[in-house]
Amino acid sequence: MGNDEQRGKSFFSDPGFWGFIHRSFTKSMGYTNEDLQKPVIGICNTHSELNKCHANFNELADYVKRGVWQAGGLPLEFPTISLGEPYVKPTTMLLRNLAAMDTEEMIKAHQIDGVVLLGGCDKTIPAQLMAAASANVPSIVLTGGPMLNGRYDNADVGACTDCYRFHLEHKAGNISNDEIMEIEDAFCRSDGHCNVMGTASTMASIAEALGMTLPGCASIPAVDSRRKHIAEKTGKQIVEVVKKQLKPRDIMTKEAIENAICVTMASGGSTNAIIHLIAIAGRLGIALSLRTFEEISENTPFLLNLKPSGDYLMEEYFEAGGVPALLSVLKPLLHTNCLTVTGHTVSENINEAKVLRTDVITSLENPIEGRGGIAVLNGNISPRGALIKQTAVTDRLKKHRGAAVVFDSLDDMYARIDDEGLKVDENSVLILRNVGPKGAPGMPEVGQIPIPQKLLEKGVRDMVRISDGRISGTSYGTLIVHVTPEAAEGGPLAIIKDGDEIELDIVKKLLHLHLSDQEINQRLKEWKQPDYHYERGYGLLFERSVLQADQGCDFDFLIPKEVR
Repeated sequence: MGNDEQRGKSFFSDPGFWGFIHRSFTKSMGYTNEDLQKPVIGICNTHSELNKCHANFNELADYVKRGVWQAGGLPLEFPTISLGEPYVKPTTMLLRNLAAMDTEEMIKAHQIDGVVLLGGCDKTIPAQLMAAASANVPSIVLTGGPMLNGRYDNADVGACTDCYRFHLEHKAGNISNDEIMEIEDAFCRSDGHCNVMGTASTMASIAEALGMTLPGCASIPAVDSRRKHIAEKTGKQIVEVVKKQLKPRDIMTKEAIENAICVTMASGGSTNAIIHLIAIAGRLGIALSLRTFEEISENTPFLLNLKPSGDYLMEEYFEAGGVPALLSVLKPLLHTNCLTVTGHTVSENINEAKVLRTDVITSLENPIEGRGGIAVLNGNISPRGALIKQTAVTDRLKKHRGAAVVFDSLDDMYARIDDEGLKVDENSVLILRNVGPKGAPGMPEVGQIPIPQKLLEKGVRDMVRISDGRISGTSYGTLIVHVTPEAAEGGPLAIIKDGDEIELDIVKKLLHLHLSDQEINQRLKEWKQPDYHYERGYGLLFERSVLQADQGCDFDFLIPKEVR
């Protein structure tokens, strides 16, 4: 923490020509000399009509402004890229780094003293945390909140875990076209991001666990009046953060990162969180390995009974006490002396937190499972690791051996997956490759490979599926993803053939191709690296510069040299 002179004050108090220009142009918008003496607070608003998850952000920005004014600051709103997961094609992950660059450069280019970052949908929060780490200007994250529980047939349904379930049943012929239309209308019945512990909820929880939001921020529903209240409080607090010169690098320490991993594992959080946390840590100059995730997962029990790994949704998590309540249970496993944007430590923030529903947040003594939600798999298919959400796996498939059915690309998979002539049964291992960071490019969420139609009709609902792509945090099933190195970089996934025997053993953390080293090496010698997909523009920049999944998929030129 330093005592840097306010950038905004210097910007507006300059007695020279440019000070004249700055004041004159800004006064044209209705601001006065008195206003221009206040700390300048930027409000980074990622509202977009092409992003359902951020539909409430203009209203939230107004409440942030109210808080800033009340605390003696000058709020000035600015836009950055908005990434709506269902809307952006081929994948939002292709644009996460661009969003991080946009946000970082806007923070640095404008003479603001502090910034409130409004994020919600999957890639927005990690992009903003990456930008905050790099710009290191006083910052607070305000998440937009989850949508209300969906309701269908007198039951709660969650987006988008139950979306997959209903889609499978419709594909199998068990749900009519009229019924699926009715279900569509019942799922998303309010503003807000997905209401299961998918990537959006996981990243909101991570932002809170890191200390970058006010306590309780992650779980308040988007349309609950308390979301407006915390927006106003955030506006007030950013002015205090500026006065104290409390910066992101004072908060997002190695210990805070470890706290966030612990919360992710206890929550059954999204596998995407691992990529994002590695990228955030990289911006901080912290080399974060998959080994760290593995160690914390082994020592952190799974406590949060939320879909896709449990029974409930984010509304119930809010009722149970949210992240502060979970932190209070995890206290013996945390670095509780970490500083947060409140100006207090984690320990001080959770001093009065308590669990209000033990059916939602369980205890260390009586966990849902003894280990964390995500397991790191190693073996000759994934020399640098692969991930599986072990809390969402079908029991009978936790130890499995089967013959590979290989798809070389997304187009290949879509063309053949439902072909009656496909040689596949319920014991097969489906493999989708060339969908990684460079291979796709952008590592889309396609790892939940569809169950072949002919197997669906026989009642099969899960199979072992392996890819170098990602899955939505809302996904469930025996889905092995983030295989590293990816196929397009010459990883062993590239040389698997139909019929090769694949072994999965989650207890042993093993993912193994039953071929001799000699055969694997011979096939790798015969492999040819594919050409780039793009000839120009940002796409080409991405393909040339993106790092592998175990390095956070950031661009090599955006992270400090010591962690490249």
